[in-house]
Amino acid sequence: MKLLVVRHGETDWNNNNLVLGRNDVPLNETGIGQAQKLRDNFPGEIDRVFASPLKRAAMTASIVCEGKDIDIQYDNRLIEMDFGTYEGKDRGDQEYNKKKKEYFIKYPEGESYLMVAQRVYNFLDEIIEKYPNENIMLVTHNGICRVLDTYFNGLTNEEFSKYGVNNCEVIEYFI
Repeated sequence: MKLLVVRHGETDWNNNNLVLGRNDVPLNETGIGQAQKLRDNFPGEIDRVFASPLKRAAMTASIVCEGKDIDIQYDNRLIEMDFGTYEGKDRGDQEYNKKKKEYFIKYPEGESYLMVAQRVYNFLDEIIEKYPNENIMLVTHNGICRVLDTYFNGLTNEEFSKYGVNNCEVIEYFI
């Protein structure tokens, strides 16, 4: 199995360095262009596509799949982490960055990284069992990409807190 993990294209919130989790923000013009470029230069064949239903991921998946005979399956387990009261704050906010390293504690009115890992790991276990010989693309979010990487690679706490994927970047895993 080959797993191609794609972070959605850029949004205005990304461009303004704001914490973006569950707010349903669409791609901006740059993000649309990034998705079109990825579509035109996609690295390999895909058999199935799963995406977060949030607009930015759904739009990216739709653009990347243009001209391909493939259905996009939306799965809530790929939705970005719920950052609670930190949604919309500057990503440089000191309190947010402190909370970002408290993996066992929920963000106020949000989720903990362990909660996110549970739903993402369950999703991965399911698709690995159901589609062991297929090439699968996941279109999701930076926080989910971070957790996905821990499924395949050991990360220290410091590596985990610094891990990031660029908009419309593709990360490949072979299972």
